[in-house]
Amino acid sequence: MDPYLGIFFLTPFFQSCYAWSVNNFLMTGPKAYLIYSSSVAAGAQSGIEECKFQFAWDRWNCPERALQLSSHGGLRSANRETAFVHAISSAGVMYTLTRNCSLGDFDNCGCDDSRNGQLGGQGWLWGGCSDNVGFGEAISKQFVDALETGQDARAAMNLHNNEAGRKAVKGTMKRTCKCHGVSGSCTTQTCWLQLPEFREVGTYLKERYHKALKVDLLQGAGNSAASRGAIAETFSSISKKELVHLEDSPDYCLENKTLGLLGTEGRECLKRGKALSKWEKRSCRRLCGDCGLAVEERRAEMVSSCNCKFHWCCAVRCEQCRKRVTKYFCVRKEKRERSRGGGASRKLKRKL
Repeated sequence: MDPYLGIFFLTPFFQSCYAWSVNNFLMTGPKAYLIYSSSVAAGAQSGIEECKFQFAWDRWNCPERALQLSSHGGLRSANRETAFVHAISSAGVMYTLTRNCSLGDFDNCGCDDSRNGQLGGQGWLWGGCSDNVGFGEAISKQFVDALETGQDARAAMNLHNNEAGRKAVKGTMKRTCKCHGVSGSCTTQTCWLQLPEFREVGTYLKERYHKALKVDLLQGAGNSAASRGAIAETFSSISKKELVHLEDSPDYCLENKTLGLLGTEGRECLKRGKALSKWEKRSCRRLCGDCGLAVEERRAEMVSSCNCKFHWCCAVRCEQCRKRVTKYFCVRKEKRERSRGGGASRKLKRKL
């Protein structure tokens, strides 16, 4: 098999999604691995979408600038948010490769039946069609880890978090079983491993994000042989399941153009709703109050299609339903006072 062919870009796969800059998501690998590039691109995108979902109501909400994974583009932050971006992107690539393998998208890959027939536990045997996470792990590592060409502390951090993302996929696999026996009894069970919903992987990594470990290696951790040895020894002593970072996070309440941070002014927050989690219900306090901002209530009229009916042949006709909703936004306190002085509340019309 040929060694490395060089570098190619995945921009065309992502131009329609979130305007994510992927010019830094570089890939190298043996010629045979080119057939996996579209799955790698789709997996990386699923990781970014999950990042945006998990942090939708946080002060840091996975902005586009944060999604440039490679250190080659000058994005050198090494905080816990960077750790999450690496982990969820790596997990997304591994997840998608594993899923597509099991679906038969690759000629050289299929179910993992390496343990079939072996005793798995009391009353059950390995069997069926386990998702081939070994394949997904190997190929994703070849692609994603190729981004890190340095040997400094930041490169070690990124590689560690890439591995934590892959461990998250393996750690959230579900065991599914089928009973065997006379007249529907469950004398023995055949079991196999399946991928969970990717949302479960994202939630798992979000929990790891809150418990991320700070490694004090930044000062004097260069590229000398002694430094590289110290870096390797330090990271090898940390569990591969943990997210790690080298720097503290900046104040995400405030706008910082240098770091590409917009601050929380103007952000929407949530207050009421039966289906809201505690984290979502506290978003106005987190995004507005704790950042020295006020909460402004805005009423909007939402227009959407409803009561749609199929008419023979062949059209779908819908009514236009109008619904008044209340939304909340973070504003500067002085702006809110001026708005109050103006009397009437603002009305927004939006069309869905």
